[in-house]
Parts: sequence; structure tokens; C-alpha cells
Amino acid sequence: MQWETVIGLEIHAQLSTQSKIFSGSATTFGAEPNTQASLVDLGMPGTLPVLNAEVVRMACKFGLAIDAEIAEKNVFARKNYFYPDLPKGYQTSQMDHPIVGKGHLDITLEDGSTRRIGITRAHLEEDAGKSLHEDFHGMSGIDLNRAGTPLLEIVSEPDIRSAKEAVAYVKAIHALVRYLGICDGNMAEGSLRCDCNVSVRPKGQVEFGTRAEIKNVNSFRFIEKAINHEVQRQIELIEDGGQVVQETRLYDPNKDETRSMRSKEEANDYRYFPCPDLLPVVIEQSFLDEVRASLPELPGQKRERFEREFGLSTYDASVLSASREMADYFEQVNATCGDAKLAANWVMGELSSLLNKEGLDIEQSPVTAEQLGGMILRIKDDTISGKIAKMVFEAMAAGEGSADEIIEKKGLKQVTDSGAIEAMLDEVLAANAEQVEQYRASDEAKRGKMFGFFVGQAMKASKGKANPGQVNQLLKKKLEG
Repeated sequence: MQWETVIGLEIHAQLSTQSKIFSGSATTFGAEPNTQASLVDLGMPGTLPVLNAEVVRMACKFGLAIDAEIAEKNVFARKNYFYPDLPKGYQTSQMDHPIVGKGHLDITLEDGSTRRIGITRAHLEEDAGKSLHEDFHGMSGIDLNRAGTPLLEIVSEPDIRSAKEAVAYVKAIHALVRYLGICDGNMAEGSLRCDCNVSVRPKGQVEFGTRAEIKNVNSFRFIEKAINHEVQRQIELIEDGGQVVQETRLYDPNKDETRSMRSKEEANDYRYFPCPDLLPVVIEQSFLDEVRASLPELPGQKRERFEREFGLSTYDASVLSASREMADYFEQVNATCGDAKLAANWVMGELSSLLNKEGLDIEQSPVTAEQLGGMILRIKDDTISGKIAKMVFEAMAAGEGSADEIIEKKGLKQVTDSGAIEAMLDEVLAANAEQVEQYRASDEAKRGKMFGFFVGQAMKASKGKANPGQVNQLLKKKLEG
């Protein structure tokens, strides 16, 4: 039997505000446990929450960016459940009246095709604290610093049909919230977390299968692996005569498996009711107009502009616009050197390789955009060859100065004097007289292979400094003569 996978994702994005959603407590990551939790965060009797206006602004930015409906009136509710890291016994969230309604996001797949994924809603809520299980001699510790940190929960339609599509969607959301400046997207620190709702059904069946929810997956790689494992688990279970149970599961990356955590709750299990401490939030059109005017160029718009303005391929434009920092760096390189294709090749090639090797973000690049653009100018004006440029790039990365300084200091300037190149070629041909005779006696096909030998010898003799174009042109003339 052929099976179809159906996936819906719930992404929790921590909003990058200076203070929490309902209190003035700081949201800085990594502070000493329980030093950033106020009486409001702890749910002490007599305290009242006050909504952070910046949270509303950030949620509206996201809603406008995904072409969603923004609720003129949205309401906070209490979601009741009991867990050690939830001191109030309830979470303040939104249920029936979320701030962001239906929208959509277009994703680009590996083959270059695009798909539109529906977004059901995005609602505001407060984060819970964190349970710690290490170094407590068999007991658990509770850190409430995270309690009350503002979250935007982004719920997709069940439109995703594979683990790779799921990763593409999460990457698109990750890029979008970073472009908007509403979330730093640091998955290792829990700033962006994903719950994956996964089910399978026979190919052609309209009804959805029973879904399992994989909670709190915090890396692109683990999202793909967790979904693939869960899909295989469900198919094998059904084909063996069993039934999928609606439940919450955890992904264990060490064992590459999902395991049962608890039965899946329904909304009525949480006994939602409107929060009596918070008034409905009314959003005026003038506020939305102000927010819309503040939106930056979004990833999809930037990708289209890179294709249109710079003549880049869809793939190159997608890679370069994947993050705001990468796009800004590329544009600065291009502004310096005036060659978008060369700039794209170096940013996606040598620079990205260096950053991956060193484990650095592009903002930490040891080679500035101006330095890289300056080096590309020296390639364009034939001061250095592409091969020598790699040596210059390595020296710039090591902090040895600008391209011009390194070229001068190391004597790397390309030889473009035709007379000097011809004299060097005469020496190379004289030293390889036997091969020259073989070349001249060979047919066209064999000559093509042998020509590379002479080019190699010539570049070796010039220590890579001879202009390759001139070497090829002059060498051909001499060998044919």
C-alpha cells in the first residue's frame, strides 16, 4: 500500500522584547536561575498583569508579513493545567480570538519549486518556566526566569507532505521572524521551538489519519529525523494490524526515535475561559498602518529583487536571501566590486566554507564585505588570478590586511606582460621538447588532453602569477606554429 504523510507544525517563537509579556522582568537568556522572575511571573496573590505593547506590535508585524487577517479585537484566555514550572496553575494564552488569523507562507523546495503553506493562526501567550534535572541528587530544580517570556505560537494548516517540506517551512519562518526583528531564532537557546503533528493515510484517502504530536524539537536536522522516524513508526504499526493512538511524543536524538510522553489533550481538557485580569485588545487601523510602514523588505521580495536586479539564479538568490545578515553582506560586497555574480560565488563559496569551518555566523566574519569586494576588484582588473585570490582570501581571513596590502607585501601581482610570458613559455617548451613533438603529431582529441599538461607546467613555472587567459592564448599559438 502507498502512504501519504500529513504534517502540521506549531512553532513557538520567543519575541525579542526587553521585558516579559505581562511584567517588567528582564528576558535576558542565561541569567542566574530565578533572578528574573517578579511577583507577577510567580503568580502571587494580588498581582495583576499589564500587557506589553511591543508584543502586540511584533505580532501584527508577523501577521502583515504573511498576508494574514489581523483581529480588530483579540482576547486573552487562561489555559489551566498543573505542572511544576507553571507557578500560577494556568498559562495566559489566546484561544477563540487570536491576534493573527488565516495567512500563508510560500516555501522554496530543493528542486527550486515553490509551495504555499496555509497558516491557521498565530496567537500570543506566555512561556512557562524550565524544569532542570541535573545536579539535584535525584530531585528536579525549577528555574522561573523564562516564565512570562512572550511567545508567538504559529500554527500551520496540515498542508505539509514530507519531512523536507517541513524543514523548508520552518526555515522560512525562521528567516521571516529574523528579518522582521521579532525573534532572534536561536534554536539552541529555545528561542524557536517546533511541535510536529504527524499522521499518515492511504494514498488517495480524503480523511486524515490519527496524529501524534512530537513536542519541542529544536533543530532543523532533528525536525527532519523526528518526522521521518514517526512516519515509519506509524506505517509499520498500521501494517502490522495496530492503530495509531493520539498522543504526545518526545524525540530522542541519541537513539533517533520518538517515544510516548502522554495521551494528547483536547482543548476542553484545559478548561479555557477569558482571563478576568486582562481587557480585550482592540487594534485600530492607524496602528496597523504604522506597523505596515515599518516592515522591511521580506525574504521572498529580496529573492525576487536579486533575480531581477542582479540576474542571479533562483537558487543563488534563495541562498543569499536566506538571512538578512547574509543578504546585507552580499549587497555590500556587490556595491564595492560591481559584479553580482562574482560576489555571489565568493560569498556562497569561499566565505561560507570558512564560516562553516570556524563555526561562525556571517556577522562574525573575519573578512569584511568591503575587504572581499576589494579583492574581487583585483580579480576583475587582472591584478590577480582566481587561484591567487584564494591565497589572498586566506591571508585576509588571518588578519594580514586588505587585498591590496597582501598582494603588495607578498608580491602576488599577476604577470600580464606578454613579452615576459612568451619568454617563460619558450623555456617551458624547450624543457619539454619531446612532449611538444608528441603534441604536434597527435590528432585533435589527444591534443586537448596534452594541452592541459603544458598549461600546468607554465603556471608552475610562473608560480601561479601568469595571467591564465594570456598563457592559454600564447601557448596555443606557439604549439600550433
